Amino acid sequence: MSAPVPRTSEAAPPGGLPGEAAAPASRRPAILGFLVWLLARVIASTLRIHRENFHRVDEIIHEHGGAILVSWHGRTLIPANEFRGRGYWALISLSRDGEVQNHIFRRFGFQTIRGSTGRGGVRAAIQLARKLQEGGVVAFTPDGPRGPSHRAQEGVFFLAQRSGRPIVPLGLSARPRILLGSWDRYMIPLPFARAAFVVGEPLFVPSDLGDDQKREVAARLEAAIDAVEARAEELAGWNPARAEE
Repeated sequence: MSAPVPRTSEAAPPGGLPGEAAAPASRRPAILGFLVWLLARVIASTLRIHRENFHRVDEIIHEHGGAILVSWHGRTLIPANEFRGRGYWALISLSRDGEVQNHIFRRFGFQTIRGSTGRGGVRAAIQLARKLQEGGVVAFTPDGPRGPSHRAQEGVFFLAQRSGRPIVPLGLSARPRILLGSWDRYMIPLPFARAAFVVGEPLFVPSDLGDDQKREVAARLEAAIDAVEARAEELAGWNPARAEE
């Protein structure tokens, strides 16, 4: 799970106003993280959210001793706010942008494990699976961190197989909103938007899943997330033909 952040490599040059010292590089992720978190909290506090089957989250976690909550990468602002302070786990990249992400999600009350596809990925995935086995809850974006958008990658299936915990699809929408030009079309609801949060039924992944079956299970998961997202779009008042606006 992630949020849009200003790229740290494009931070403003030192100087600012005459006589004003630039923030040390080591503090920039914390400052940027605080600003993004603050903006997200302000926006979220104004949203009118319709929640459908939201009670199922706690029921599934209690019944199965943990869960993997998944939404597409571009729809994480609302669940980050809705699940704040619960101590859920999130995987955060080891990149420079990941430093900002880490500050954002820790402010939301998430616990974080650092790792990515290229660096520390296997170790981080094993740690997350262990947290799930201990009864924890993981918030995950199966098409992250680089896409392609709406295509489930291997990581979520590894977690489900290794932990034995279910995958729970989440669908989010808001109107009016901004869709960024990023690969994931990241959604930023406008203040006082009508929003929707839809929870689907759990999906279980067999521990002995073979390579030939992985694409079938991936297609089922993608369809499940797309379905709850389509329902959220409907509840938010979007016509499917205009939902990309």
